[in-house]
Amino acid sequence: MDYIPRTIDSTIELKLQVTGGVVIKGPKWCGKTTTAKQFAKSVLDLQNTKTLEQNKQIAENDISLLLEGASPRLIDEWQVIRQIWNAVRTEIDERNEPGLYILTGSTTPVKDRTLHTGIGRMSFVEMKPMTLFESGESNGTVSLKDIADGTAIIQGQKSDISYQRLAYLTCRGGWPSAMKRSETVALEIVKEYVNGLCETDISNVDDRSRNPILTRFLLRAYARHVSTINSDVTLFDDVRALYGDITDQTLIDYVNALKRLYVVDEVLAWNPNLRSKTSIRTSPKKSFVDPSIGIAALDISPKQLALDPETFGLFFENLVQRDLSVYVGKVGGYVRQYRDRLGLECDHVVHFNSGKYGLIQTKLGSGQTEHGVEKLRELRFLIKDKNQKSGRTLVVEPDFYMVINSGETAFTTTDGIYVVPIGCLKD
Repeated sequence: MDYIPRTIDSTIELKLQVTGGVVIKGPKWCGKTTTAKQFAKSVLDLQNTKTLEQNKQIAENDISLLLEGASPRLIDEWQVIRQIWNAVRTEIDERNEPGLYILTGSTTPVKDRTLHTGIGRMSFVEMKPMTLFESGESNGTVSLKDIADGTAIIQGQKSDISYQRLAYLTCRGGWPSAMKRSETVALEIVKEYVNGLCETDISNVDDRSRNPILTRFLLRAYARHVSTINSDVTLFDDVRALYGDITDQTLIDYVNALKRLYVVDEVLAWNPNLRSKTSIRTSPKKSFVDPSIGIAALDISPKQLALDPETFGLFFENLVQRDLSVYVGKVGGYVRQYRDRLGLECDHVVHFNSGKYGLIQTKLGSGQTEHGVEKLRELRFLIKDKNQKSGRTLVVEPDFYMVINSGETAFTTTDGIYVVPIGCLKD
C-alpha cells in the first residue's frame, strides 16, 4: 500500500535536523511506525515477538549492539526494553550529531528516575489518527494557517461530505488500517482496537492486571460524557451503575492507564477571566484521541449516530478537536476550551506558536450555525468591553472567529466571522 502523507511529516523532518533523536508518541495503530520508516535507514523492531527475547538478552550483555545501524535508526516501541532510552541518550552525547535515532512508543513509561528526561538530546512529537484532510475526505479548500495569517478568502468553498457520510467517518475514525477498506471491515477494525485495549493493552501498559469488563464499562461511561466538562465524580457514578461498587482510586488508576495509552485526550481550560465576578469552570473537557473509540465502546452504528443528532454533535466536536489539534500542532500550537458558570462557552481556543489565536465553535448541521455565531459575538463583545472598561488590553483580542460545521458551503458573515464545513478544512 502506498504511503499516505501525514501532517506530522514536515515536523519530523525538521526535528531530525535539530536533535540527535526524535521521539514519536501516540496511540497504537495511528501510523507511527509506517511514518517513521519513511525517514529511517535502519530498523530495530521490538514488536517482533520472534526476535524480542533475543534482543532482550543482547540488551543485558551489550546494548550498544542494538543501536548499530545506519542513521536515522528507528527503534520501534522502545519502551519494551527500557534500557534503550539511556543508551540512546549516551550515544547521542558521544556522537554529537542530529538525526541519529527515531524512537516510537504507544505508551508513556512509568516514571523512573533512572531514565534521563531526553531534554536537549531528543525532540518529542505527538501523532494522532488521521485527520479528514489526511485521509482524503476533506478537500482542503480552506487552510487554518491562512485564516490565522489573515490571508484566507472564505466565500463559497464547497464540502464533499454529506451528513450521513460524516456519521460514518466519525465512527470509522482516522486509523490508517481502516482506509480504503469496505465500511463493514473498517468499522470492525475500530471494534478490534477497543477489544485489544480492554483485554490486553490496559494491563500491559505497566504489567498490572486490570479487569477487561471494568475497562469496557469505563470507556462506555466516558463516551457518554465526551465533549463535556462533567466531573469525574459523575463519571465514576456512571461506571458504578454499570459495574457495581468500585473505589475512586481504582477508577482513577484505570483513567490514568488510558491516558498513558494515549486513548483519553482531555482538553485543558482557557482562562481569560472575561467576567470578573463569574467563576471559570477549569475542569478539562473529556475527549478521546479519536471519536471512533467512544462510539465503538457504545456499539453505535453510523445510522444510529446519524439518527441521534445530540450524541452525534458531541462526537463531531471530538472529531473537530482531533483535527484542529493536528493542524495547529504542526506549528507547535495547542487547543484549549472555555466554559463559565453562566453558560458561555467556546468549544475550541486555538493557539499558534506565533502568539496568534482564534475562537472556534463546533456545530453539527447548518441549522445550528447561527447559534454558534451568536456565541462568538457574545465573546467578542465581552473581550472588547473588558478592555475598554479597564482602559488597557487585559485580554488580547482573537485573530479570528470561526464556526466549524457539517454543512455544505463556507462563507464569511458581514461582521467577519468565518463559517467553514469540516469537509473543507486543512492545516
